Amino acid sequence: MSADFWAGYISGAIGIIIGNPLDLIKVRLQASSSTNGPVSPRQLSHFESTSTLVRGAAAPILGYGALNALLFVSYNRALMLLDKSVIDPTDPQNCALYKLWLAGALGGIASWTVSSPTEFIKCRAQLDARPGVSSWTVANDIVRNRGWRGLYFAGGVTCARDSIGYGFYFWSYEYCKRLMSSHDEDPRSAALKVFLCGGIAGIVTWASVFPLDVIKTRLQANTIAAHAEARPLLQAQTHKHTLGTFDLAKDMYRTEGLKAFYRGIGVCSLRAFIVNAAQ
Repeated sequence: MSADFWAGYISGAIGIIIGNPLDLIKVRLQASSSTNGPVSPRQLSHFESTSTLVRGAAAPILGYGALNALLFVSYNRALMLLDKSVIDPTDPQNCALYKLWLAGALGGIASWTVSSPTEFIKCRAQLDARPGVSSWTVANDIVRNRGWRGLYFAGGVTCARDSIGYGFYFWSYEYCKRLMSSHDEDPRSAALKVFLCGGIAGIVTWASVFPLDVIKTRLQANTIAAHAEARPLLQAQTHKHTLGTFDLAKDMYRTEGLKAFYRGIGVCSLRAFIVNAAQ
């Protein structure tokens, strides 16, 4: 169990580092408003320094161990409760797919206790234009201005995103494995199957919850206390500071249309395939 935990932790940390530049572009795209003019990944891929490539990565790397433990322990326990015939949760061959989704959703709710503050700190660190900003600086700012409960700002939409997303993650991964299964596969084809199934599961996961992730990013981005000229991506959103989740979503749809909820999904899908396949 210890070996599995550390293997998951290390692979997750490596995945975060590999995918952080693309994640940074994704968050900047999500936080940008169409009222600022056309925005493309090329425009948002300007990194101030080499350290910017890993900006915001410290929080998820540090929190990944706890998140990973909560997610998989909760998923395994939930799956075994939902289906008494499951002996090995890592290989639920005969389990109904909807039970896999439910178990993944319960695992997502459990992991939210770690992912919510981690996501908030990461998002703020990636968008804050101040030089030398780190995850630690951002965490201190949040606690000082909002208290410890402030770390769970936008927690409701983050919980919904994690629950739905992890439900589809485990569902799609097992479904792909079943579609690609064969009785006479060699080790090389088995490894390729794992690679492909992991990548596809990552894309399906983000596609299922991307509008929720955009709303979460907008909510968290609007809490950055900086001068407008220091945060050009957020200039047009200064009037939205007091909006809640549903009001912000309605305002986005009214002013920017449905496409605003999918801004950055291409970059996110590329990152999701690379990171999840590697993990």
